[in-house]
Amino acid sequence: MKIISVFGTRPEAVKMAPVVAELKKHAAVESKVLVTAQHRDMLDQVLDIFGIAPDYDLDVMQDNQTPTDVAAEVLRRIQPILRDERPDWILVQGDTTTVLAASLAAFYNRVKVGHVEAGLRTYDRYNPFPEEINRVLADQLSDLHFAPTETAKRALLKEAIPPERIHVTGNTVIDALRFIVSRPLNGDAPPGDVPPERLYPSDKRLVLVTAHRRENFGRPFANMLAALKQIADRPDVHLLYPVHPNPNVRGPAHEVLGAHPHVTLLPPMDYLSFAHLMGKAHLILTDSGGIQEEAPGLGVPVLVMRVVTERPEAVEAGTAKLVGTDTATIVREAMRLLDDPAAHAAMAQAVNPFGDGHAAERIVQLLLQSAAVSSQ
Repeated sequence: MKIISVFGTRPEAVKMAPVVAELKKHAAVESKVLVTAQHRDMLDQVLDIFGIAPDYDLDVMQDNQTPTDVAAEVLRRIQPILRDERPDWILVQGDTTTVLAASLAAFYNRVKVGHVEAGLRTYDRYNPFPEEINRVLADQLSDLHFAPTETAKRALLKEAIPPERIHVTGNTVIDALRFIVSRPLNGDAPPGDVPPERLYPSDKRLVLVTAHRRENFGRPFANMLAALKQIADRPDVHLLYPVHPNPNVRGPAHEVLGAHPHVTLLPPMDYLSFAHLMGKAHLILTDSGGIQEEAPGLGVPVLVMRVVTERPEAVEAGTAKLVGTDTATIVREAMRLLDDPAAHAAMAQAVNPFGDGHAAERIVQLLLQSAAVSSQ
């Protein structure tokens, strides 16, 4: 059975790395990796950490690229590879434009698609943008759906996906996180060769920030930055913010926070260093998706600076809270977790709903079972 795993961004690579490693254990599988490099530098960091050498690299990234640019280039460049390789399956993960374009290309070439982390929904096609539509369409194109939770499975069933195609596996991000936190830094350092423990004063509580969502560009992002500035005014905290290179993020972030004495702005960090910093944080403020899954695994409360989330399990479990993009709301909820030990403990000690660290094993076993059924 020939399987090509396709991914293009750092979050996809993190979540696919355990699956790629598990596929290599099986002699019955010819496993290949194709990266689109939708995000070049951040993707390469993860490939190095997990020891993944791609068989194909589409290298599609352009400056200030749009989803249209990415989709068009992935479709154009992946076509001859699928034609020549004729894989039995391609595996995609999540909801990037790489996922949608690769799934569509596979369909055009009559190649079966397995969707890792299928079934996430906000039911708002513009939040997050373009991810909500990407994952809905990818699920319609997929032949096997590896849902991380029962909530995701129910979403797929509502959309008339046949139940025999849906399997609850847990989320592979927990597999990846267990691998990462078991590794010492061994001298690895974020940009600037500064060890993580020197990125903020030891007598301050660390507030870790990630904020880069496309739908938050403009006024919502300005509101978020205003909130971060107010939080940083506290003498007992230090904000650390690895800033996404997109000019719509980097410029405003440096303008508002660059000179603040309680803020450290960095280029994007390698995943190993960032995961270790997550474990040291008192609180994380984010508009990212994957961090809503990762931080609870480390016992760190998460405030989600979005109006909707495709991961309601985290909110229901109490490990994350939606705070939107209103400045006053973000500040109020952050101050509560900084001032109220009981409120902080309630979130930090809640049970992570996203899995047990064995999702990749389940996914590969399901693929092997599908091959056995097809051969009968």
